[in-house]
Amino acid sequence: MRARRYVQMTWAVLLGLALTALSPWAWADDPPPPPTPGPAVPAVGRAWPVGTHPTVLRGWEPPVTVYGRGHRGVDLAAPAGTPVRAVAAGRVSFAGRVAGRGVISVQLTDPNLRTTYEPVKASVQKGDEVTPGEVVGTVEPGSGHCTVTCVHWGLLRGETYLDPLSLLPPWLLHWGPSRLLPVLGVPLPA
Repeated sequence: MRARRYVQMTWAVLLGLALTALSPWAWADDPPPPPTPGPAVPAVGRAWPVGTHPTVLRGWEPPVTVYGRGHRGVDLAAPAGTPVRAVAAGRVSFAGRVAGRGVISVQLTDPNLRTTYEPVKASVQKGDEVTPGEVVGTVEPGSGHCTVTCVHWGLLRGETYLDPLSLLPPWLLHWGPSRLLPVLGVPLPA
């Protein structure tokens, strides 16, 4: 009798442990699906946000899930005081401070795309129309986001983060060395 009770208790404990171990998978909500990229981003950019071809300190790393780890923009090296330019034409939808940092958001002429820049001391206000290359502010020192002073440049379609470099046409992204080609019909110097 005692052995039978021991076996029943053992099975009860094992069943309890099994249900406890399985409970996170058995009753948890499914994770949200990864964001869908949607239509391609048009290469409407006509200028880099800072400089002529800045160093990319950290590239875009899309998260696997909506709340997953990732880098939702691009960090561009730029010393404090560097002018920050609008990449494409649009209207300033936000210019102010968020969590102690200056942030500018520009709604592009494509109605679902907007760019963000931080940390930036704004020289524009909400509602201002901007053209490609127009200065919208200057880089603020001490972002805390990079190991050196940088600008975090983001791109969103609705609430989905996209690679901001996709806004730039190939001629802005890939600068190779200058090459001199021979001119046909012109004799070579002796």
